[in-house]
Amino acid sequence: MSRSSKLTYDRGTLILHPPPKGKAWIDFATWDDRIEKFRIPAIYYHSLTQTLKENDIPFIDSAKEFFSLEIVNCDEKTPYIHQQEALQAWKNANGRGVVVLPTAAGKTYLAQLAIIDTKQTTLIVVPTLDLMQQWYAQLEMAFPKTKIGLLGGGSHDNTPVLVSTYHSAAIHATALGNLYGLLIFDECHHLPTDFFQAIAEESIAPYRLGLTATPERGDGSHRHLDKLIGKVVYRKTSKELSGDALAEYKVIPIKVQLTPEEKEKYQTAIQIRNDFLRQAKISLSSMDGWQQFIKASARSSQGRRAMLAHRESKEIAGGTSAKLRVLIQLIEEHYPDKILIFTNDNATVYRISQQYLIPAITHQTPVKERHQILTKYRQGDYKILVASHVLNEGVDVPDAKIAIILSGTGSTREYIQRLGRILRKANQKEKLAILYEVIAENTTDEKTAARRKGEGYQVDKKPSQGQILLYPHHDRQNSTLKAAESKPPYNQNDE
Repeated sequence: MSRSSKLTYDRGTLILHPPPKGKAWIDFATWDDRIEKFRIPAIYYHSLTQTLKENDIPFIDSAKEFFSLEIVNCDEKTPYIHQQEALQAWKNANGRGVVVLPTAAGKTYLAQLAIIDTKQTTLIVVPTLDLMQQWYAQLEMAFPKTKIGLLGGGSHDNTPVLVSTYHSAAIHATALGNLYGLLIFDECHHLPTDFFQAIAEESIAPYRLGLTATPERGDGSHRHLDKLIGKVVYRKTSKELSGDALAEYKVIPIKVQLTPEEKEKYQTAIQIRNDFLRQAKISLSSMDGWQQFIKASARSSQGRRAMLAHRESKEIAGGTSAKLRVLIQLIEEHYPDKILIFTNDNATVYRISQQYLIPAITHQTPVKERHQILTKYRQGDYKILVASHVLNEGVDVPDAKIAIILSGTGSTREYIQRLGRILRKANQKEKLAILYEVIAENTTDEKTAARRKGEGYQVDKKPSQGQILLYPHHDRQNSTLKAAESKPPYNQNDE
């Protein structure tokens, strides 16, 4: 009588030995001469075991060490309709897939619903230590009778529900691979990199949930999410949820003009850059144009001069004094509403902070100081914060109402994240959030602002005012809350 095949977990892979009869399983396996046994990638665990069962092939499953949990949920608020729909769509996909929801749409609560539904040991992976602490606190309140642990930032717990940073989970991927039946990837667009994707590849978890506002990546690697987690099973935008789960909002671009001195410096810098790009036959609008420019700038003094000129042009457009004048006007108009100010560089953050005595947060801000600033902001002691990129992702600012973008990148993800900072309703049922984009006219600022809106936007020019207004193609009539509004160009020479 032949022995039953035994399935074991070994260093991020599966071993099936002795080989079972039939050929149904063979497509999953690769022969390993070193141990003279068949190896199977851990990520195929669910498909493999289902295939063995469907073909009545007996086997002993010694691979899995995840188990069922008794979940006592103390966070029994009623889910929004979109959360119920998202959970059902994920369940219909056999508990594997990506849910795309805007910032502030309740992705953490959706994850809690998935944990309650599957009742499996769970690994939650997040990009930052701040997010790790936020998830931990939320899960502790929701599931007080379940042991919640941390992996990262000096913690190395071994618990049925574990919250980890991507970095720590990748380092320990082999050890974690067979301990958890449910993987939850917050901001899952971080996953498809050579280092981080091992978390999914070396795991046998049959259930996988990805959460993000923007799964697409510039390098195209988001296509790997289909294999690592599952296909996109549900998607909603800020516009679709505004007025219900999210606050109503306006996006208002304000045009400013450079001073004659700034304009002259800007045009000189752009000319130096463009002359080099023309000689090097590089187009920044091409897919790899920026990478080509970086490489070329390192090969010659002309290239370095062109790159410095490019940076100077960005600094002039992003930090023109006209933008700061508009900033003060907006603060005076909206104070004491809570305001977030975003820039693209730390120098402008510190300039605003020092000049106007506004608390600032950058990646250089010590953790303790950052926590104190955010706490005072939440409590209302501070009404205004200025930051570069550090508040884009993973910071809960529940009652911010006004956001002012003085400068930024062309990233759609960054734009959605910054907008999301002000969309939480909190206790304000009639909240109207406003996002201001302050744009330097006749500079690359305009193209950058248009690019971050994505493909659903077009450019309208009004020659009489020299402005650019951005409207969604399909919703020009409903402009009260969704369409971009404009103010006249602001020229400091008019004063």
